[in-house]
Amino acid sequence: MSETQTAAKAPITIKKYANRRLYNTATSSYVTLDHLCQMVKDNQDFVVYDAKSGEDITRSVLTQIIVEEEGKNGQNLLPISFLRQLIGFYGDSLGGLVPRYLEYSMQAFSRNEEQMRDYMRTSLGGGLFPFNPFEEITKQNKAFVEQAVKMFSSFYPLPPTPAAEPKSDKPRTEPPRR
Repeated sequence: MSETQTAAKAPITIKKYANRRLYNTATSSYVTLDHLCQMVKDNQDFVVYDAKSGEDITRSVLTQIIVEEEGKNGQNLLPISFLRQLIGFYGDSLGGLVPRYLEYSMQAFSRNEEQMRDYMRTSLGGGLFPFNPFEEITKQNKAFVEQAVKMFSSFYPLPPTPAAEPKSDKPRTEPPRR
């Protein structure tokens, strides 16, 4: 692979300084979170490092972008119930599955994005919505979670469910009451 091809695939380095300013080393200029948000939308790969410690802080900067985007223009992509459930997974034995599941779900959603846009255009221009396209995605996601829980239940056994009536090996001596 040539040096230019390697450089083209390398992510852009952003340095975050103590004064909270972000510096794009590729353009030798300071940028804002809005700039980084646009870079994400333009599929430009970047990593953010703390300028002093060298620590990779990309995850926290991307999270900060999400928090700021959630507050803009009243457009909320993350329902409160989802946020509560996500917080509930921290420290949970199945919490390790959540990042892979969310990544898989977003990849599936992205693959179906154009189809979803067509459904939306059709529904807005064609009267009543013939069916809910989110319903199928929800069913697929539910099946995926159920499959993951079954797969990992052998490692983390689920507590026994209480039986409706205790079963006995002894035959009944009296007739059932009516």
